[in-house]
Amino acid sequence: MPELPEAEVAARQIRARLVGGRIATITVGRMDIIREGVDSLDWYWGSVVSGVDRYGKSVVLECRKASGSRYLVAELGMTGLLVLPSVEIRFPQHVHATVAFDGSTAASLRYWNPRRFGRLSLLDREGLDRYRARRFGCDPLTVTPEDFLALLRSKRRRLKALLMHQQTIAGIGNIYANEILFRAKLHPNAIASRLTSAAAACLYRMMQSVLQHAIQCGGSSVKDFFAPDGTLGQYKQHHLVYGKEGQSCPNGCGRRIQRVQSERSSFYCPQCQRGKR
Repeated sequence: MPELPEAEVAARQIRARLVGGRIATITVGRMDIIREGVDSLDWYWGSVVSGVDRYGKSVVLECRKASGSRYLVAELGMTGLLVLPSVEIRFPQHVHATVAFDGSTAASLRYWNPRRFGRLSLLDREGLDRYRARRFGCDPLTVTPEDFLALLRSKRRRLKALLMHQQTIAGIGNIYANEILFRAKLHPNAIASRLTSAAAACLYRMMQSVLQHAIQCGGSSVKDFFAPDGTLGQYKQHHLVYGKEGQSCPNGCGRRIQRVQSERSSFYCPQCQRGKR
């Protein structure tokens, strides 16, 4: 947490408020929050935000000067938030960087990350390309059905682990992997390469449906997440299995949701998601 929907919500809100704004200052509270490119920090002062994109769970600001473009990459990690100035933050000591703007709707953008599993990176175009190639597989919202099927056919991995492997499929974490697999009626430990074409097609549809619906709902506010403007994501109201251990299966099959603890908790229905298909 946050996952792809939360990062997409953040990117859209920031794009609407900051594109066209000029960076006046960047204040860094602790330099180790910058993973790469710290020597280029001064370059960003006076640059104009020309675009905002999302890659996996990261939000990327494209900053442009006459001399070219560079990129400010914010990894949200497990606890990272990008916060606009109108929002009050608990534990402000965890704001590790603040970017101030002129000529934009929002006067600043803060990077809050108490556990610091995420970092900021300051990259040129080649650096961004390397960053993306190293960290991100296909995007689940744009991958074609044919490429998704080919990817599954090539992987002898458990489905849930595969969905959450960022270098294979970028942006899906534990919450949405559980929800996708339940709706696709697939066991978390099913082997990807053994899925029938029909099961793989269903998984693709459910993956896209769950993520798009979650984005429309503003993401899932579980624990600390809220959007840059302070709003809470409402998709938690649509969770069918995540965190529902012991509750009746929402499909009405008569069984109860079970939880299996491995690296991350899996929530599933032993009736509707039977076997390692």
